[in-house]
This record gives sequence, C-alpha cells and structure tokens, in this order.
Amino acid sequence: MKPATDELTELTELTEPTQQAGQAGQAEKTALTDPAVLPWLLAEQRDDAAPQQKRRTTAQPEPVSEPLAEPVAKPFAEPLAEPVAEPDAETAAPPVPLRRNRDYRLLWGGAGLSLLAGRATAVAYPLAVLWATRSPSDAGLVGTALLLPQLVVQLPGGALVDRWDRRRIMLVTGLGQAVVAGVIAALLLSGHVWLWALLAAAFVEGTLGVLFQLAERAAVPAVVPPEQIGAAMTGNEARTRGAAIAGQPLGSGLVTLGSALPFVAAAAGQLAAVVCLFGVRGKLQQERKDAPRTALAAEVRAGLVWMWRQHFLRAVMAAVAVSNILFQGLNLAVMSGIQSAGGTEFQVGVVLSLSGAGGLVGALSGGRWTERLSMRALVIGGLTVWALLMVPVAVLRDPYALGAIFALSGYVGGVFNVAGGVYLVRIAPDSMRGRANSLAMLVGGGAMAAGPVAAGFALEGLGPTRTILGLSLAMAVTALAALISPALRRGPFAAAD
Repeated sequence: MKPATDELTELTELTEPTQQAGQAGQAEKTALTDPAVLPWLLAEQRDDAAPQQKRRTTAQPEPVSEPLAEPVAKPFAEPLAEPVAEPDAETAAPPVPLRRNRDYRLLWGGAGLSLLAGRATAVAYPLAVLWATRSPSDAGLVGTALLLPQLVVQLPGGALVDRWDRRRIMLVTGLGQAVVAGVIAALLLSGHVWLWALLAAAFVEGTLGVLFQLAERAAVPAVVPPEQIGAAMTGNEARTRGAAIAGQPLGSGLVTLGSALPFVAAAAGQLAAVVCLFGVRGKLQQERKDAPRTALAAEVRAGLVWMWRQHFLRAVMAAVAVSNILFQGLNLAVMSGIQSAGGTEFQVGVVLSLSGAGGLVGALSGGRWTERLSMRALVIGGLTVWALLMVPVAVLRDPYALGAIFALSGYVGGVFNVAGGVYLVRIAPDSMRGRANSLAMLVGGGAMAAGPVAAGFALEGLGPTRTILGLSLAMAVTALAALISPALRRGPFAAAD
C-alpha cells in the first residue's frame, strides 16, 4: 500500500513561469499575473487578488504624447478602444470538459495502458523466474533489477525529459517496452530462461518505464487549461490506482495459464498505448530558448538547487518520505500479525486490496478536497488521521476490520497524492517539470526501501503490537513536526529564496 505518492503528484500551463533569478519587484509583479500561480492564489487568497489587480490597473501611466488638458484626442481614443478590449471573464467561452478533450483522453488512455502493462509484468517477472528456476534468490534478483531504475534513473531521466521532446520520449519508450516484452515472451516460449537475459530485460524495461512516466506527468499541463489542472490530476491518480488494482491480479492470473502470456499481453498493451499517443496533437512542452546546452550533470544539479529553494515543497516531501517508510513497515507488521494469528495469504491480499480500493476512491474525490482545504491543512490533517488509524491496527487481527482501516488510510493517501500532484505542476516551470517530478518520485519511492528492513528488525525484537504502536507514535511526531514547521506556515506560494 502506498498511501502517499508513488508517485508525490503526483506534483500547468503553456506560458513561461516566473524567472527565479529576477529581482524582488519583478517577482512580485509576475506572481500576480503568472497563470501557473494565479488559479491557486484565487482559490486561497480570493480576498487579496482583486485589490492587487485594481491597484495595478490604476497604476498604469498615461501616454506622454496625449496632453491631459486637451479633450480633442478623446474621440479617437474611444472608438479605437472597443476593438482591442480584452474579453470579460463572463463572456469568455468556458473550457472544453475533460471528457471531451481529445488530446487529454488520448494521453490519459495511452499512459493508462502502459501503466497497466507495467504493473502486470512487475508481478510476472519474479513469478515466471521462480516457476522456471525454482530459485527464490533468482526471482528476487529479477525483481530488484526491475525496481532499480526507480533509484538510479530518476534524476538523469528528469533532466532528459526537460531536454528532449516529450512526445518522442513516450513513443520511443513505449515501443521499447513492447519490444522487451516480446523478447521475454519469445524466450519463455522457447524454454531458454537465461538469468542474465531476464536481469538485463527487467532493468531496461524499468528504465523505459521511468522515462515514460516522467514525460507523461510533465506533458499533462500542455493538453489541459490551467483551471482544469486539478481535475486532470484527479483523473491521473485514479488511473494509477486502478492500474495497480487490476495489474497485479492480471499478471499473476496470466502466469498461471502460461509464463509467457503476461508479456504477450504487455507487448500488446504497450503498442496500443503508442497508437493512442500518436493521436495527441501539438507540442507537449514549451518552445526551448536557443541557449547553449549544458552538461547533463549540470542540469541535474540545477534541478536539485531549484527544489532546495522551494521551502514548502521540501517540507511536504520530507513528510511524504517519512510516511512512506512508516507505511511500508506497517504493511510488513500487519502481514506478520495475521500470520501469527493463524491467518492466510488470501487474508493479507484482502487487506491490501481494500487499501487500493480506498486509494482509488480518495483519488476520485481528491479534487474536491484541494478546492476546500489549503495544502498545509491537507498535509497536517492527513498525517494526523494516519497516526490515529494506526492505533487500532496494533490490536486487530480480523482481516476485514483491518481492511476497513486500510481502506480509510488509502483514501487519505489518494487525496494526498492528488493535492501534491496539483501543487507540483503549478509551481514547477515547464523547463523544470521533468526534474521536479523525478525528485518527488525519487524521494517518495526511494524512502520505501528502508521501511521493510527497519520494521523487520523491530518485529523480531518487539513483536507486531509494539512495533505498530511505535509506528503510530512516529507518525504522530511527523504530524506535530508538520504543524510547527516554519516552511509549512509560510504557505505554498511564499517567495523563494
């Protein structure tokens, strides 16, 4: 279960955002007009936006060529002002709903098919190796090779997504994943299962999957208007949760029919995703300025510097990392508790499935929560609810009661991911969006690796009940730290250093 982000939002628009190196006066002026910031400000600072715009309007100087004392020029000014007047907000045409936005639907559907295929093969790789070689260690090696790109490819992948054409990245990586899946299917059908080939294929597929996801997340603001970013992020998070729920049983079920079948299905799914992406029109990133291209390491370093200066985002990512560690430990503790009470693997599956279902519902309703509550309130509230829900888990052993609690936790995680994705998209410049997403995914995903290891030692020394109570206490301390954090108190749009 991943209540907080597999992805943090997961997480704008077609115009260039505020230049970070500008002077303070220019930054203030841009913050009032930048379409990447204005929708959020209107939602959270509605009372302040109108006076600021009014002051800016009245502050415009009169043309020096038109003397104030002469009324002769007025007849010319009045007729000419009518054709060039900007349309009023009330008369402007409303944006096309997302369900009728062709480009968004194709991007959403193509990425969904790719995610579903990836989830199926993530289960099929270790299962196929285990059944073919009867070696758990070999299966573990292949599973690690598939996940290793999540740690080692994220940062350079984000820089490449900001450097290269995002549509081309998705098309090439989608085709590459289809080819890899086809090669593995052919190997399994031939009966030649070479471990080195499976390890290489798993690493390549994982690398291509990371690049595809980074490019797709960065491309979303190019196909939806600014006011629909929240709804688009809600749809994307629901799609991710749905792919996770359906992909794992799909992969394991097809393996039982034939070890090669999941990879045949994955190849077909990746090709269908590529067909969908071919239909997306227009550019998926802003035009890059003609500037000397720096080294990849320098671009990665620039992304790290940008992220470090976002105090609010940095505090949120720290909270996400801690919560991911704690929840990975909680999952292992619940498995151990159910086993010690005489439970079965099926009961563990019920608990985790209900958690995924709760996350899907939370993702679908995440947009409403982002409209009603500030990002700070969502962060503190989510951490507090998680801490409270962990307490009864320490004493419960019934899988359905645990499943209900995990469904509530998953619901909070779905809302959290939507809110984080919307926030990340709105503050990250288009030229930095790939690196911003890669850093968020690296922190959120990389932290999960520490959870099971630490929880395993705690379970052996303290047992499930004490371990879970300790996890609950750690979550409560995290919520308290978020409450008193100066970075979170400053708000999401405080001026960057």
